[in-house]
Amino acid sequence: MLKPRVSAICIIVGLGLFGSAARGQDCDRFYWQCQGWSGPRAPTPLFRFGPPAVAPERGPPIDLNVPPDVPESSLDIRTRSRYAALYGPVGGEPFPIPAVNLSRIDPVFLRSVVEFPTREAPGTIIIDPHRHYLYLVLEDGLALRYGVGVGRQGFGWSGIATVHDKQKWPDWYPPKEMLQRQPEIIRQMSELQSGIGMHGGPRNPLGARALYLWQGNRDTLYRIHGTVEPWTIGKSISSGCIRMINQDVLDLYRRTAVGTKVVVLP
Repeated sequence: MLKPRVSAICIIVGLGLFGSAARGQDCDRFYWQCQGWSGPRAPTPLFRFGPPAVAPERGPPIDLNVPPDVPESSLDIRTRSRYAALYGPVGGEPFPIPAVNLSRIDPVFLRSVVEFPTREAPGTIIIDPHRHYLYLVLEDGLALRYGVGVGRQGFGWSGIATVHDKQKWPDWYPPKEMLQRQPEIIRQMSELQSGIGMHGGPRNPLGARALYLWQGNRDTLYRIHGTVEPWTIGKSISSGCIRMINQDVLDLYRRTAVGTKVVVLP
């Protein structure tokens, strides 16, 4: 079972009023305006879980242009240009995804391939909220690592879940508690199919993609999703959900199958 810390329990109770039909609910603090370690390699995880109940599908081949895990001081011009390509504007979407201002993000939180020995099966997602990393387990002791934003104090959680569903440009249904804390956002809401919320789009706090985390037949109400605030990656600032740079969540979305096991470390 997930282990909510302190006030996360209140959020889950409130969100439960929406039921599992309220797709796209999210716990994140919301910004309305979209503005335009360094250290050792990935640590050996201390967890030992069995194989996933549903084997995830193999994703597309790893892009060889993804830079390796290197300290910030070692980022040469060539590596910086690769990052600029990875995080440039994205075409072919119903809404614009602008280039990321990399000067506002610590390079250690940019996408990279790292050593990551684990007994988890390839395709498993492992989230280390303390270091602000999400790992997609690969073969041969490697992982594709992404920087993430996680829950602030009192809103963190840990446990094992499953990717129950995936959505492109998902709608967002703020919990009742959030509407009470921030009544000013109500004027930005509309009556949607599953209640009061916001249509998917470039100002929606769920970003371009969302992965919905369930335990069995119960929606945990936590998501892995994009963000309109890429500068918050590497920080503990959300209300429990795992936020990613839009370019990164697009990449993870393509590589992740429904049924994928997700491990959130305590």
